[in-house]
Amino acid sequence: MSNGPFKYFIFLIFCFVSVSALADDIKSIGVPYIQNYPKSVYLSGNQNWSIAKGKNGIMYFGNTQGLLTYDGKYWQQYEMPNRQIVRSVATDDNGIIYTGSFGEFGYWKIDHKRLKYTSLINLIPKEHKMTDEIWKIYVDGKRVIFQSFSSIYIYNDKKISVVKIPAFFLFLHKVDKRFIIEALGKGLFELSGDKLVPLKNIGPPLPGSVLSILPYKNGSFLIGTSKDGLFLYDGEKYTPFNTPANTFLQTYQLNNGVKVLGKYYAYGTILNGLIIIDEDGNIVQRINKSSGLQNNTVLSIYADDDQNLWTGLDNGIDRIELNSPLYFYFDKTGLFGTVYSSIIYKNIIYLGTNQGLFYSPWVGGKDNTFSSFDFKLIPKSQGQVWDLRMIDGQLLCGHNDGTFSVTGNTIEKVTGISGGWVIKKLNDNYLIQGTYNGLVLFKKDPVGQWKFDSKIKGFDEPSRYVEQDSKGDIWVSHAYRGLYKLVLSPDFKTVTNVKYYDERNGLPSTYGINLFTLENKLIYSSNEGFLTYDEISNNFSKYTTLNKELGSFSQSNKIIKADYKKYWFINHGKMALINFSQPGKIEIDSNRFSVLDGRMVQYYENISKISDHIYLISVDDGFVIYNELDSLKRKKVALPSVLIRKIEDITDTYSIISEVGNTDSEIEIPFSRNNIRISYALPYYRQSSIKFQYFLKGYSKQWSDWSSASQKDFTNLSAGTYTFLVRAKINDETISKDTEFEFTILPPFYASNWAFVLYLIGIVFFLIASKRFYERKLMKDQQAISDKLQVEKEEFLKKEAEATERQIIKLQTEKLQVELAGKNRELANSAMSLVYKNELLQKLSQEMLKLKDSSGKPLAEEQLRKIQKVIDEGMNDERDWNLFESSFNEAHESFFKKLKANHPDLVPNDLKLCAYLHMNMSSKEMASLLNISLRGVEIRRYRLRKKLDVPHDKNLVEFLMEL
Repeated sequence: MSNGPFKYFIFLIFCFVSVSALADDIKSIGVPYIQNYPKSVYLSGNQNWSIAKGKNGIMYFGNTQGLLTYDGKYWQQYEMPNRQIVRSVATDDNGIIYTGSFGEFGYWKIDHKRLKYTSLINLIPKEHKMTDEIWKIYVDGKRVIFQSFSSIYIYNDKKISVVKIPAFFLFLHKVDKRFIIEALGKGLFELSGDKLVPLKNIGPPLPGSVLSILPYKNGSFLIGTSKDGLFLYDGEKYTPFNTPANTFLQTYQLNNGVKVLGKYYAYGTILNGLIIIDEDGNIVQRINKSSGLQNNTVLSIYADDDQNLWTGLDNGIDRIELNSPLYFYFDKTGLFGTVYSSIIYKNIIYLGTNQGLFYSPWVGGKDNTFSSFDFKLIPKSQGQVWDLRMIDGQLLCGHNDGTFSVTGNTIEKVTGISGGWVIKKLNDNYLIQGTYNGLVLFKKDPVGQWKFDSKIKGFDEPSRYVEQDSKGDIWVSHAYRGLYKLVLSPDFKTVTNVKYYDERNGLPSTYGINLFTLENKLIYSSNEGFLTYDEISNNFSKYTTLNKELGSFSQSNKIIKADYKKYWFINHGKMALINFSQPGKIEIDSNRFSVLDGRMVQYYENISKISDHIYLISVDDGFVIYNELDSLKRKKVALPSVLIRKIEDITDTYSIISEVGNTDSEIEIPFSRNNIRISYALPYYRQSSIKFQYFLKGYSKQWSDWSSASQKDFTNLSAGTYTFLVRAKINDETISKDTEFEFTILPPFYASNWAFVLYLIGIVFFLIASKRFYERKLMKDQQAISDKLQVEKEEFLKKEAEATERQIIKLQTEKLQVELAGKNRELANSAMSLVYKNELLQKLSQEMLKLKDSSGKPLAEEQLRKIQKVIDEGMNDERDWNLFESSFNEAHESFFKKLKANHPDLVPNDLKLCAYLHMNMSSKEMASLLNISLRGVEIRRYRLRKKLDVPHDKNLVEFLMEL
C-alpha cells in the first residue's frame, strides 16, 4: 500500500505529459473556451456564410442581412444595394473589404467618413451577364478573384476578365499560393493566370463535392469531400486518408475546413458541429451544440492570427479560443445536476452533485486523442454530495446521508451521520469532520483505512468549516452564528471547553464568518475583510496588511490551497490564483478566470489539484480544467492598436459624424454641435480584461484612469484643434501603443475666417462711413458751433442789452427814487411851509386881537374883520391845496386813484386827511393845515377809520401807507 500514492503520481504525470508539454498544443480534455455571439447580440440575420479579418483587426462576416462587422466591442451591419445575402467576404492590405452576393460583387471603402459600397459588376464584359451568386473571394496581390458556380471573375487594374469552362464550378480553394477549383464532373483544376489547368491524376478519380483543400506535408494537399471523407493528393494521384475522423466527417457531412496552429485541421460539418484533427488524422477536439456551440451547422470557418477559430453558424457566430488554459466540460443534458465537488482518483473522474455521485473514466491526455466522457451515477449514491476528499490514498465522500468510502463505481458507508460538509486531518491517525450536528471522529485502522470512530461529545452545532490551530484547539465556523473554539480531550472524543465568539469579541457580524489556514496561520473571513485573532486580548481585529494587498479579494468567502505558497481565493463567485512566494509582494491572477465568474456554486466552491500544474474546477453544470503551464508559457502578444470606431454628435439628437477616426478628410465639427461622443475598441478577441485610458490634448490635463468604458463624452468644447489619444491594457499587463485621432471644433461664425473677412470688410466700410459721417458731422458741428456762437452772441448781446437796460432802469429807478425823494422832501417842505404859514396866520390873528390904536383902544371890529377875512382867506386858499395835491400826486401817483376806487364815498377833506396821514404828519400839523382844532383832527380821524373800514387792531397811518 505504501507505493499507491507514488504509482498514482507517476500515472498522472504520464497522463498529462502531452497535455502540458507545449503551449501551442490543442488539448483533448473537455473543450476550449467558446464565446457565443447570438443573433440577439449582433442584431442581424441568423446565417453567417463567410468570415474574414481586416488589416486593422476588425472581423467581417457575410450575413443573411448584409455585411456584419465586429471590433471586439461594437457590431455594425451594412446592407447591400438590394439587401442581398452576403455569401463571401475578403479583405486586402489597404483596408478594402470585398463582398459577393447574388448578381452583385464589389468592395467597401471608407469614403467621406463612412464605409461605402462600390459595385464592380459594371466592369464585367457585356457578353458575360452575371446571373448567380459569388461564393468565394480571394485577394491575390493586385488582383481579386470572385468565384460563382458559373464563372471566375478576376478584377485587376480596374478591369474584369472572366474565366469559364463548359461546366459548372463548385468552390475555389486557395492552397498556399495556388488556386484550385472543382469543375463538376471533370475533376480539379488549377487557376494559372486566367487559365484553368487540370490537376494531374494517374490514379482513381477523386469523388465529387470537394468542400475543403488544405496544405499538408511536403507540398501535398489534404482534400475534404462532402460525404466521402478525406483524401491526400501528392501531385500525381488521390489517396483516401483513412483515419478515425473519416467516419465522423462522412456521417455528419463535411462542409468546410481550415488549418490551425500550423499542425491541426478544423472541419465544420452540417450536422454535428466541428472537429479538430492532427496531422495523423486523430480527432483532438470535437465541439458541437452539446459542448458549447450555438448550432451544429457550420456554414463558415476561419482561423485568425491570434489562435482564435471563428465559426459562422446557421444561427449565430462562435469564437473558439484555441490554446486556452481553460478547457470545459458542460452537462447540457442536465444528467447530473449542479456540481458541488469534483476529483480525479485512480483514472476515474468523480463529480459530487446535488443528485448524487457520478463517475466516468478519465481518458484525457491518452495519445492526445479526443474521447468524450460517459458519466454514470454510482448506485446508492443518490442525494446531495457535499465533499470529495482523497486522504492517504482513500477517497471519502461527504454526503447528505453520511460519509462513504469510494472505490471505482461503488461506495461503502463509513458512517450514517448526515451532512459531511468538510473533513480534515487531526494527525496521522485521526480525521475530524464537520457535519450538520457537530463533529465526527475517524480513525485509521491497522490496514490503513479510515473508519468511523465516534461522534465528538459536548458540541452539536452545525460545523461548516473546521480548522486546527497551532495549540491543537479546534475552531468551528457556524454558518450563521459566529465562531466556536473547542478544546478536546486527549482522546479527541469529548469537547472539554467551548468558547463562543461574536460581535462582543470584535467580529463585524456573526453571519458569513469562515476560517481557513493561510501559510500555517489561521485567518478568518468576513464581509469586511480578513480578521486575525489575538489570544491575549481574546479579540479579533482586521488583518490590515493582507486586506490592503488583496484589494477586492480581501472580502473573499473561501480560500483553497493550490500549490506551494499559492492559494485560490473565491470572492462570492469571482476567483483568483494568488501567489505569496515573493516576500513582501502578492501576485494576483484573476483576469484569466473572469469567464468563470458566477459559474461556481456559491459557498461550496471546489478546486482540486490533479497534477503539479493542472487543476479541476467545479462549476454549476460541469467542470473546468486549468493548465497553469499554458498560462506561463503563453508569450506576451503585441497588442493591436485601439480603433476609433465612431464619432457622434450628442448635442441634442444623436447623429454620426464619422465611422472612423483619422480619415483622409479632416473632421471638422461646427461650434453649435460641440458635444461629441468618441467610441473606441481594441480588436483583441481572446478572453481577457480590457481597460482603456484616454487623453484629450487641448482639454485634459492628464491621462484618465484605466476603465473598461469604451466611449467618452466631451461637452461644450471650445473652438480649436484637439488630439484624442487612447490606449488599451489587457489583464493589467500589456499596454498597446497610443492611437491618435485629430479633430477640429470650428469657431462660431462670429469667430470664423469668413467672419473675420466680413469683419475686415465691415471695418473698411465702417471707417469709410465713419470718415464721411465724421466729415458730415464736422461740417454739421461747425455749422452748429457757428449757429451756437451766433445764438450765444445774440444771447450775450441780448443779455448785455438787458443788463444795460436793467442798469438804465436801475439808474432811472434810482433817479426816480431820488426825484421821488426830492419830491417827497419838496412835498414835506411844501406841507411844512403851509403849516408854518397857517401857524403864522393864526398867530397874526391872535396877535391882531391884541392890537390897539394910537389911543390905546382895541382896533375897530370892522377893521379886525377885514384883516381876519384876509387871514382866513390865506389859510383856506385852495391854491395851496391844489399845489400840494399836485406835488403829492407826482410823488404818490396812484394813491388817490386807489383810495377813490376803493372808497368812492370819501370827500375832499377826507382825501386831504388821508394825504396828511400818509405823510405821517402829526395831529398838530394836520390841525394847522386843515385849520381846525386838535379835537377836530381826532374826530376826523375816527370818522375816516369808519369810512375806510380799518380793523381795530390796525393803525390808520400804516393802513394808508400800505396803499
